[in-house]
Amino acid sequence: MENPHAERQAVLLERILKNTSKCTEMILELNHCLEEILRANASVKIAADLATKYRKNVQYNMEATKGN
Repeated sequence: MENPHAERQAVLLERILKNTSKCTEMILELNHCLEEILRANASVKIAADLATKYRKNVQYNMEATKGN
């Protein structure tokens, strides 16, 4: 006769492994989606960086010409 506790533990372990596997799949899918979003936003980031540098240059030139 088999140990009922061992059977119960085996069932629980199987459920844990199945849920862990599903969780891993979802995390991999999430990582893939995030990579796609980052690639799609790359041009937006470049434009934002350029705008920031432009604003800093304009502010520097405004301050430099103010003293004259």
